[in-house]
Amino acid sequence: MNELAAKVPVGCDGFVILPYGNGAERTLENKDIGALVAGLNFNTHNKAHLLRAAQEGIVFALNYGLGIMRNAGVKVQTVRAGRANMFLSALFGEAFATVTGSTVQLYNTDGSQGAARGAGIGAGIYKNYKDAFVGLDCKQVIEPNRNLEPAYRAAYENWLNVLERRLSKHH
Repeated sequence: MNELAAKVPVGCDGFVILPYGNGAERTLENKDIGALVAGLNFNTHNKAHLLRAAQEGIVFALNYGLGIMRNAGVKVQTVRAGRANMFLSALFGEAFATVTGSTVQLYNTDGSQGAARGAGIGAGIYKNYKDAFVGLDCKQVIEPNRNLEPAYRAAYENWLNVLERRLSKHH
């Protein structure tokens, strides 16, 4: 799937997916806008476009959430994540790093272990964050692809316009 998606240019020739099909979304002020496919042209788009648009849609949604954090004063320079799930896709990892402008460090862990470690911190089982993450090794570092930044910026703006139109219909 990743090889197929990689054949499509950044921005998927205008094909956009809003990946909000799981109910009310905190980053959208608890609005339930549903998932949306926009810009689909049966003469232009194919399975490869769908695969890339799905990954880009998730990256753009995550970037939208990071934008809210940035507006609240959080500085996001490095993102540490498990080398699992979507980050197993080179296309997703590069898109995420490039769109967010962040260095991504991928560790030998996954979301379930991260949740358990976070719960351990909250419950006081670990003395500090450092103790909670003992034994984790950085397995991969992904830097933003400066050559693709203009294309991703344009694609994100297109995605954001689709999102804003959708939000305007869900006051």
